[in-house]
Order: sequence, then C-alpha cells, then structure tokens
Amino acid sequence: MFSLTIFLLLGLLLLGDSLRRTLSSPLNNIPGPWYAKLTSAVLKWHEFQARRTTYVHALHLRYGPAVRIAPNEVAFASATAVKEIYCSGGSGYDKTEFYDLFRVYGRRTMFTTLNKEHHARRKRILADRYANSNIMKGPSLDGISERAARFVNRCAQSKDGVVDLFVDLHSYAFDCVTHHLFHPYGADSLGSSKDEEIMREVAFDDSLRNRLLEYYNPPLHKVFGKILHLFAKPRETPLADNFVLGASQKADPAPFTLLDRLHGPGFDLDHLDKAAECLDHMAAGIDTTGDGLCFLMWELSQPANRGFQKRLQDELLSNPGTNYDKLPFLDAVVMEALRYTPPIPMSLPRYVPTGGREIDGFVVPEGTIVSCQAYSTHRMDQTVFPDPDVFNPDRWLADKGDAERKRLFFAFANGGRGCVGKHLALAEMKLLLREVYSKFSTAPDPSMTARDMEMSDQLISARPLGERCLLSFTPLAL
Repeated sequence: MFSLTIFLLLGLLLLGDSLRRTLSSPLNNIPGPWYAKLTSAVLKWHEFQARRTTYVHALHLRYGPAVRIAPNEVAFASATAVKEIYCSGGSGYDKTEFYDLFRVYGRRTMFTTLNKEHHARRKRILADRYANSNIMKGPSLDGISERAARFVNRCAQSKDGVVDLFVDLHSYAFDCVTHHLFHPYGADSLGSSKDEEIMREVAFDDSLRNRLLEYYNPPLHKVFGKILHLFAKPRETPLADNFVLGASQKADPAPFTLLDRLHGPGFDLDHLDKAAECLDHMAAGIDTTGDGLCFLMWELSQPANRGFQKRLQDELLSNPGTNYDKLPFLDAVVMEALRYTPPIPMSLPRYVPTGGREIDGFVVPEGTIVSCQAYSTHRMDQTVFPDPDVFNPDRWLADKGDAERKRLFFAFANGGRGCVGKHLALAEMKLLLREVYSKFSTAPDPSMTARDMEMSDQLISARPLGERCLLSFTPLAL
C-alpha cells in the first residue's frame, strides 16, 4: 500500500511538472489549436495519411503565418521567417533528426548532414558540379537535350497519342540525373525496360508509413517489423542499389559528372560513402524533376489554361535558336508551376540555436523545432501572390513586386542549404518543355479525374495521388 501511494505521488508530481512546463511555455503566445500545446499526435496522424502539408497549410489559413503545430514545433510562412531560419549565420539553423529518415546505407550524405558546418564542408567540394557554368557546358547540356528528344520520340510513337507522363517524365528525369552523375555509365530508361524497372522502384516507392514508424518509435518498429510489412511496406530498392553501387565504381567518368568529382583529390570517401551520395542525388533528381514536370504539364493542359499553352508555343516557335534561359514566358511558366505545386511542398525542420531566437515577433526557445513549407510560403501573402490557388504564369512577368515574389519563392528552399541541384532541374524542365511544346499541344485524357492529380505528400516530395497522368499529344500543324 505504501509503495502504491509513493508511485501515485511520483506520477502526480511528474504530471504536475509536465503541466507546469506546458502552461508556462513561451510558445503559448503563438496561435494554434489547443491540442498542439499537449500532443503531436494529430500532426503525426496527418503525416501517416500523406497529408501533413495540407494540414499545416489549413492551420496557417486559420491562425496566420505563425502557428504552433505541436508542443515543441512551430510552422512559419513569411519571408522574414525564411530568412531567419534558413539564411541566418550562413546556412541557417541545424537540421533535426527528421533527416535521418533519408540516410543511405547508414551513411550521412550532404542532404542528411545535420550540422551546418559539416554540411558546408561537403558542399564546398560538390557544389561546383551543380554550378550553372558546369550545367551549361556542351557535354552536360547536350546530354539533357538528347534525352528530351528521346522523350518526344516516345510521345510521337505512343498508342493513340496518349502518354502516361508519370512514368515517362520520371524516366526522363532518371536518365538526365544519371547522365549528370555517371556519364557514360548513366541509364536509358526511355529506351530500356530493364532501366525503367530501376526508375519504378524509386518513383513508385510506398514506404512512407513504415519509415515514419521507424523514426517515431524504433523499438516498436524493431519488435513488430515483420508484421508491419503487411500494411506498411519498407523501402526496398535492390535494383537501384545495384545500379548505383556498380556505376559509382566505374573509372574515367566524364569530367562534368559528380562521380568525377568524388573520385578526385580532396574527397577522401570510401566506396559506400560515394555510392550513398550518388544514390541520394539520384533519388532526389528522379522525384523532384519528374513530379514537378508532371504537375506542370497537367496544369498547362487544362482547358482553362490553353491560352498559356498557346503563348508558350508561340514563343518557342518564334525563337527556335534562342537559349532556353532567355525565353521569358517559358521561365514564367516554370516559376508558376514550381510556386503552384512545388515538388518539395512540406516543412523543412530546423532546431532553434542556443539562446533562443525571435522569429516574426515571437520569442522561440532554443531546441524548438521550426520550419517553413513552400506550399504555404507561396500562398499566404496574397499581396505578393494574389489569387494564390490559381495557376497564372503572368504574375512572374510583372515588374511590380518582383523582389517580394523572389523572397517568398521557396521551391528550392533557401540559404546555404538550399537545393544544390537547382540549375540542373531548371535546365531539365525548360529543355523538355521546349522540345514538347514546339512540336505538340497537350490535353487531359478523358479517363483522368481531378482526384488522380491531388497531391500525395511523400515526406520530402509530392506526387500525383493516382500515380498516373494521362495526356493526349497532338502534333502541331507547322
């Protein structure tokens, strides 16, 4: 009886201490749902349902650009917050353990390195391969152009002119990124069914729930792992693993490739570290460019947007020899697509540094998880982005507000830890669009529904819910 009394008293003391800390937290000044003060369960539930991004955005719409989403987590959606969290001190705040979800072969890559100084050291070595000056070189750019032409040939040969963009654009992205990583040892999934199977392993991955369970409760995942596999598939990519492990050992890659840099002086990594870095870049390149182009071409094909498609065709046909980076309406279409449906829409979590910080007028203690998500930063400030849920490339052609739009544009993140592959992705997108819309017009296949193209939030990327995007391709009468 005495032991039970002591146990109950200890329990009450712990509960009281937890309640005291909850009631006295500086985060209580930040608006948000009442339950966010007490539990992260609701947030986690939406993550498991692949709806975290839209859930957080709904909270922003209700509570404003700063919202508390869990006891120790706050989401922001303003230009000042983006600058503070991701740009201050060079690379912003340190990443959280959330990024452990993306470790490859148990190794840390540039993307999964948590400490900003460690990340900066690795980026200094790798970044030159993704510099625009390297992307624009003949061997690199010619490789992208060749793959864009292969994509168009595949479209021209398709049955009844109908193409599943979800498959073919991910194949295009796979072929382009492996060209940049490994040439001449890259993939040809647009021409090889064997290579297409490698792409499908990555693009059709369905391990979201399994990885979240492992992240939030490793002991439970370890004990019940085999049972979990019945309804929560693990991430298994044996074909992709074999491809990268083999390619990363090849000698004499082209000078513009990442592999050439990894094999060079000043980058003392073992084979598994090199392979991990390459697989990380490959997976990111497939998902982001493939999904981004898929959503872009879907929007451009809608009946309401046929005028935009016609204007793009007119610009391309009137300027056949112009550099893809000098076509203003092509650039506006790409920028608007990346704003409207960013390939990485969700929060990019960071820890507030020692001593705490003030963000958007709120005092945020050290150790608090803070983040911004592109989906919301591209929509919340309607003085910068009027009618944010309308696809409108013309907004990027207006001189007024250009600086404000750029400050809120977060599709490639921002600061020292922004997307290193930005210039490669833009080149792939623009060259593909130029090749397609100078030869075809596109329209949705009648079998497609709006639900097929709803956003399925896959942790660090987003893809169409139906995992398909059927468009009909009609040759232009030139």
